[in-house]
Amino acid sequence: MKEKRGRGYVYSIQYHLVWCVKYRKKILKDNIEDTLKMKLKQIALENKFDILEMECDKDHVHLLVDCSPQHYIPNIIKALKGVSARAMFKEHPEIKNELWGGSLWNPSYYVSTISDTTEEQIRRYIQSQKEK
Repeated sequence: MKEKRGRGYVYSIQYHLVWCVKYRKKILKDNIEDTLKMKLKQIALENKFDILEMECDKDHVHLLVDCSPQHYIPNIIKALKGVSARAMFKEHPEIKNELWGGSLWNPSYYVSTISDTTEEQIRRYIQSQKEK
């Protein structure tokens, strides 16, 4: 991953994000999936973070997100899930019936940090600092 620069700092921050459709309903297909992907890209652009990879299965979404240190992961998730749900219900009202009039997304999500360095490499680097 390429490092980026801010004012007085260098960073490389990526997250793997996954969240599911409520009740694991298999509704993310065809034009619904296309609409969702377009909306998620728009949300990322508006919130100044990048989606490096994105894929939807019929009942969940995977993203690889690149962001700055100023981004707070719960806010990114809130923007992605909240704004996309409102947009999807507006553009595809038929999915509301599939979900019995409820929410589009399950309230939980998965997040992990991504690095081109392993935990063991970082541990060795930190431990070796006193030796220098």
